[in-house]
Amino acid sequence: PFLHPERQPNPKQSTGSNTMSRALLSHILHRPPLLASRSGVRGGALPSRLRALRLNCSAAEATASVDEAPAPPVRKKRVVSGVQPTGMVHLGNYIGAIKNWVALQDLYETFFFIVDLHAITLPYDAPELSKATRSTAAIYLACGIDSSKASIFVQSHVRAHIELMWLLSSSTPIGWLNKMIQFKEKSRKAGNENVGVALLTYPVLMASDILLYQSDLVPVGEDQTQHLELTREISERVNNLYGGRKWKKLGGRGGSLFKVPEALIPPAGARVMSLTDGLSKMSKSAPSDLSRINLLDPKDVIVNKIKRCKTDSLPGLEFDNPERPECKNLLSVYQIITGKTKEVTFACLNSTPA
Repeated sequence: PFLHPERQPNPKQSTGSNTMSRALLSHILHRPPLLASRSGVRGGALPSRLRALRLNCSAAEATASVDEAPAPPVRKKRVVSGVQPTGMVHLGNYIGAIKNWVALQDLYETFFFIVDLHAITLPYDAPELSKATRSTAAIYLACGIDSSKASIFVQSHVRAHIELMWLLSSSTPIGWLNKMIQFKEKSRKAGNENVGVALLTYPVLMASDILLYQSDLVPVGEDQTQHLELTREISERVNNLYGGRKWKKLGGRGGSLFKVPEALIPPAGARVMSLTDGLSKMSKSAPSDLSRINLLDPKDVIVNKIKRCKTDSLPGLEFDNPERPECKNLLSVYQIITGKTKEVTFACLNSTPA
């Protein structure tokens, strides 16, 4: 339900700014974005024929035994995730995110979207971004995301993402954002004078992406756990400031406004490393195209990249030797692509003639 005017707290009992932010926050939280319903009914409104059926329900049906009533369906946990439409979607994106989404859509209520607003934190070309957004959506479908099972949409098409981000920003300490590792790394590369504010505040938008849909689980790679932890801290802070008994006494709904999401980290392959540097993540922004395998690369190009990738001079293959990161990366990629266990992968490759 909306926070109706008659239920808003008395302004004399709290400051005007707190009253306004609480009212806006409640308005956004309880006005979910209008995503296309699979049944064709939007916004919860029932067609006239369905309303008539409800009104004409017989007394016998209305007084039916509780034992005869069907058990309510078990609510699936909700999973939310997205990928930026910048550059080419590569093997790291597929193994770390999209491949897992295909399996998750059968187990959870899933929301997968193209995070185009995150893509504009750095300089970009508008026509190319529009083209890349459509291409990314097509790759989602080609990789097995089923629109009858999962909700697929573009982030900027749902304005509540930005609205909630602004409200969350008012409760997020600047010190939390200054600690983010990715901001430090990217600002150092670009130069502090040339870095836009969005690069600092985009973790709050990421929190909005997650909290807006009351997510239970968020698939993240190992390098994204800091962002999810920030989301958890923001949700707990807002719940403490604007939820609970004190807000309920002032006329609000009380309780927790947000669920505190948990991380869903795949057991292997969550972070695919660069083909030219086993200590760096495979990235769209890396200057050399030889550092990544793009999903749309032709077969001969992929073969050439694998042959030219960085390895070492030590004999044999090892999974867990920290001194051989490139070897571990190639073995992990092979393991995930083939679906074999670590032990079977190791045995197969070591028994194969060079």
